[in-house]
Amino acid sequence: MSFTLTGRRGGAVVLSSVLLTTLSACGSDDDSASGEARTRLTVLAASSLTDVFATAGAAYEKEHPGTEVTFSFAGSQELAAQVGQGAPADALVTADTRTMDSLTADTGRSTVIAKNRLVIATGEGNPGRVESLADLADPALKVVLAAPEVPVGRYGRQILDAQKIDVKPVSEEPNVRAVLSKVELGEADAGLVYRTDAAATDKVDAIDIPDAQNAIASYPAATLKSSGNSEAAAAFVSWLSTPEAQKILRDAGFQKP
Repeated sequence: MSFTLTGRRGGAVVLSSVLLTTLSACGSDDDSASGEARTRLTVLAASSLTDVFATAGAAYEKEHPGTEVTFSFAGSQELAAQVGQGAPADALVTADTRTMDSLTADTGRSTVIAKNRLVIATGEGNPGRVESLADLADPALKVVLAAPEVPVGRYGRQILDAQKIDVKPVSEEPNVRAVLSKVELGEADAGLVYRTDAAATDKVDAIDIPDAQNAIASYPAATLKSSGNSEAAAAFVSWLSTPEAQKILRDAGFQKP
């Protein structure tokens, strides 16, 4: 199993497309050492799934020894652009239903495999003394958000607008991992990220947002109609809803679908 996380806006789609084109050339073929047929799946996945899908992919390959799963991670809007450009891949998992619903011409029927919530990520020790969403309006704080077209950016603005909190971010990032990185590096005092992303690092503190003020992110998964391995892709997407896969997602902090 292998994976890559695309980064900044602009070059990300091109980078992933080049990578996926290389991987697609492999497809399903014979293993040079054993002579046994192997299936190679490419899965486009939201960047917030980076850590948990590393574990899930390894578990899937162990359970399906003839299949190799490669992940390409990026913001959901970037993944949608890749699909629209015809990037060769077999399945897609986004961090929102809106993006997936916009790709019905390119995908099979989608299934929500997990849910997530937002937290406020601060530097370790919370030097800015952030306690709530309202604190993010403090002009003395450097707050970073994901761009509005990114699911976590849209969710963040949704909850801030609902509370009538005016936040002027110092930057708008192309995916949730870029937001997290800004906080980890001390380039921002706080940022809105998914709970699971904050839990995946010991370099930030996470301030919970009350459920009544929070937003729920849904993660739908679907096969891509252009897949050259449609049966294997469908098997992987179905597996994501099995008890084994769901336990991996729960252990990483994702909520039940």
